[in-house]
Amino acid sequence: MPAINIEKLTKTYGKLNAVDDLTYSFADGKVTCLLGPSGCGKTTLMRMISGLEEPTFGKIKFDELDVTDLPTATRNIGMVFQSPVVYRGLDVYRNIELPLLNEKLSAAEIKNRVENAIELLDLKSISREEAISLDHVLRQKVAVARVVARQPEIILFDEPLTNMDANAKMHFKRTFKELTQNLKQTIVYVTHDQTEAMTFADYIALMDNGRIMQYDHPRELYLNPRHVFGGWFLGNPGMNFFDAELRKEDGKQTAALPLLARPFPLNTDRELSNGIKLGIRPEHIQARNRQDDAEFVPAKSIRKWISIGGQFMVLAEAGGITFKLKIPAGLGTSLNEDFFVRLPYDKLVIFDENGDRLAAAHIEEE
Repeated sequence: MPAINIEKLTKTYGKLNAVDDLTYSFADGKVTCLLGPSGCGKTTLMRMISGLEEPTFGKIKFDELDVTDLPTATRNIGMVFQSPVVYRGLDVYRNIELPLLNEKLSAAEIKNRVENAIELLDLKSISREEAISLDHVLRQKVAVARVVARQPEIILFDEPLTNMDANAKMHFKRTFKELTQNLKQTIVYVTHDQTEAMTFADYIALMDNGRIMQYDHPRELYLNPRHVFGGWFLGNPGMNFFDAELRKEDGKQTAALPLLARPFPLNTDRELSNGIKLGIRPEHIQARNRQDDAEFVPAKSIRKWISIGGQFMVLAEAGGITFKLKIPAGLGTSLNEDFFVRLPYDKLVIFDENGDRLAAAHIEEE
């Protein structure tokens, strides 16, 4: 299956750059999720890949084949939209079969493809039911099966779970995960839902304001965001961010923060003058009721509540700074109003004044 290569891809509407000078390669045979908030450019990017939108500038290639000016029908792609498309008056089997009748395939090959798609999507028991009479989830599965039976080189999904309720989404997620593991096709999946992206994706292209902020494996993107936006957008809630005070001690750049027991040296050759931000995930902050370690600093609980998975979320304050932390259920139940916290140095992420991660910088333990 081909990789999708975009080169300096730009789409402009008046003064707005909906997609802004992107050069990336989406891996062949993998699921890439275009993730980001509404209006970030992810659907526009997908529509240019499909041929439904014409780029203002740049190129789109499937491997080395330049498809920038090719119509959608000749790009050998399949598309699944938010609202499932089924043909009225036809049963499930015929809905899946119909597009294949226009291709130069033998009757035996058509039958084999349709039956394989029905098996992959678990539609055998309803294959002779009229597709339009099915519920939303089953109609969407029929739409996916029709694309699978065509065997295109690339499949594009435009937020296919948007109009489903919670139970339907859970059911379809299982189906989709099993399907992609079996297909091993190049898939681009557009979503604003980070849970979908973290569940489905081999790679996530995190977008904001028409740009891809980071293209990475889901876990790497979560643990090591390259920009403040990634730390904020991913997570429930996202990272805590703190403005650290820069100092010079013994010729070394250091940073100080009330939540840290002592200033720490920054190992970077870059001269910093405009401040830095420290980011840390709420679940990485450690909490104790007793200060039996000098690295723990006093904090006060403002509010605490039970979050997903039985963990406790705590809104707390220390040194005039408000922050959130996630702690295990047992500790959450027994946590005092006055307690102590530690920010492990190896879990802190350092960002410069522009919000970009300082890749070469790390916090030195002493």
